[in-house]
Amino acid sequence: MMLSCIIVEDLQVAANYLANCCEKSGTVEVKGHFSNVPDALSFLNNNTVDLIFLDVEMPGANGFELLDQIAFSPKVILTTSKTEYAYNAFQYNVSDYLMKPFTYQRFQEALQKIQPSKETISANSAADHIYIKTDGKLIRLNNDAILYIESMGDYVKFVTIDNKKYITHNTIKNLEEKVSKQHFLKVHRSYIVNLHKIDDMRENLLFIKGNEIPVSKANKADVFRRLNIV
Repeated sequence: MMLSCIIVEDLQVAANYLANCCEKSGTVEVKGHFSNVPDALSFLNNNTVDLIFLDVEMPGANGFELLDQIAFSPKVILTTSKTEYAYNAFQYNVSDYLMKPFTYQRFQEALQKIQPSKETISANSAADHIYIKTDGKLIRLNNDAILYIESMGDYVKFVTIDNKKYITHNTIKNLEEKVSKQHFLKVHRSYIVNLHKIDDMRENLLFIKGNEIPVSKANKADVFRRLNIV
């Protein structure tokens, strides 16, 4: 699986080393190198990537300030020479923390944390249904029958094409990892939609068979990318 990335690093020698590691891996394509946060933010306002290699200390704004401002949620690998940012890294849910100088082997270990296994990819590709527990029984719902999934606190509601609603004890966060990535996408903290059932989109709303689904700012870029909106 090829990943797209940018490198945000003010030291050219460090950026070159990262770019060489990416090329050597054969699995990461570098879409750009930026030596400061404003330039990186300008790029990310118009483009999405799977991964950011992010230095913390740079002239002007630091790396964490970039994460505060982007409108989607790529994987992030911090690259820094200091250990004091480990707590912030945890708070921002970064995938890994590369201490400079790092070896190519350590770089590969970081990549392994963000690349799904072949088994996971196969499972997500092959699954054409999901089982849910509701009213004391297990019900099989085919992917093509589901319009969207809505959070209801400690429960979620599955809405289907025949206008049926199934409520089960679960969370959107948990289901995001379980449903087919080919069919479904989280578009809001409270909604996962079937991409194949979207009728149209107007500003920050999706319309699916007469239902209005909000799209959050954080997820809008992912929606555009999956729908091939340019």
